[in-house]
Amino acid sequence: MAAYQQLKTLLASRAMDEAFSRVYIPAQFDTQYQRFTQVLEEFKARFDEKGTRDIRLFSAPGRTEVGGNHTDHNYGKVLAASISLDVVAAAAKNDEGVVRIKSAGYPMDAVSCSDLAVRDADAGRSRSLVRGMLDRFVQLGYKVGGFDATTASQVLSGSGLSSSAAFEVLIGTLINHLYNDGKVSPVEIAKIAQYAENVHFKKPCGLLDQMACSVGGFVTIDFADPQKPVIGKVAFDFASCGHALCIVDTKGSHSDLTDDYAAIRSEMEAVAGFFGKKVLRETDKQSVLDNAAAIAKQCGERAVLRAVHFFNENERVDKEVQSLESGDFEAFKRLVIESGFSSYLYNQNVFTSKRPKNQPLSLALLVSEEILRGRGAWRVHGGGFAGTIQAFVPLDMLDSYANAMRALFGDDACYVLNIRPVGGVQIS
Repeated sequence: MAAYQQLKTLLASRAMDEAFSRVYIPAQFDTQYQRFTQVLEEFKARFDEKGTRDIRLFSAPGRTEVGGNHTDHNYGKVLAASISLDVVAAAAKNDEGVVRIKSAGYPMDAVSCSDLAVRDADAGRSRSLVRGMLDRFVQLGYKVGGFDATTASQVLSGSGLSSSAAFEVLIGTLINHLYNDGKVSPVEIAKIAQYAENVHFKKPCGLLDQMACSVGGFVTIDFADPQKPVIGKVAFDFASCGHALCIVDTKGSHSDLTDDYAAIRSEMEAVAGFFGKKVLRETDKQSVLDNAAAIAKQCGERAVLRAVHFFNENERVDKEVQSLESGDFEAFKRLVIESGFSSYLYNQNVFTSKRPKNQPLSLALLVSEEILRGRGAWRVHGGGFAGTIQAFVPLDMLDSYANAMRALFGDDACYVLNIRPVGGVQIS
């Protein structure tokens, strides 16, 4: 930590390359120097008029789902990764027992450390996430206290890259380093973030987003026991594979898709219910296939398709992890394509039957296949029906691919990303 002028000098002289190298690739350094300078200047303007406070810099990444599309809610397996888009902060302790956070583009959030009870009126607001993080830290016996922070995010809301989880992990990282000497593990911070979102923010979510943002790199999560998910960090250096990760925003609206998302889970659970089970993880693919006619009669044919997608995705996650850990990126890409086709054909979450003529994800996947066939990989990303697709693009094809996506969906449609090796961190 350092006073304002010390940090400003370090940033202005580009003297933080070593610290940045833990988090960013060299091509991103100039942008990051500018971003951290901006949050530092904002901090001084709002919280440090005299420039005497001890300030620290922090970062927490967004995440991308890589494998295991729509499996977590039925206790399946997921492969995810943290990405180079992040939310950054300048922060310092205060002795007022109040947490004040000013995020760029949003009103100030203020939460008293002495009043951490759930407030139903704050559900869905960012201050409920701050209060929830503080609340859970206290419940678990950790220290909390007041601090001031300014933040700026590249993880755009609605992008499918988990902006809320990145914000939660950032807050957890601030509390961890400001008041607990960094002793709280990334896994524990992810669980605290899930609590904040479930209990205070009032959004039922699994652990996938928070875990990928907090742990960093490629992460596999097995939800067989959702209370004690098995988390593994996958040993693979993405920077060495000669590809970029592209997330394409097709600008489709999620506004009326709640029923479509809910139907995937309910149909999978209906198939499990056919066998007297709660979720699909408690049965197996062969039993579903052996009873396909009876299940289709009771639950519908689509439920059978979605159930088989679930089992095949679980197997694919294991194979994807094996491919990455053995360094076989070509096999990994083939599995990514398989996953995408399974989501399209069997899970059927690429477009909504409510608007059959409106298929931006289908168009993005079609053009991706035409460009990348034999070289790259492509699949639907996240919940589906609208929003984003994911592509692994060879670096020598990156410009042509990105330009094609931008021609279809707009100049800001294609995010060119890297897999970030670390999760929430203190930079300085």
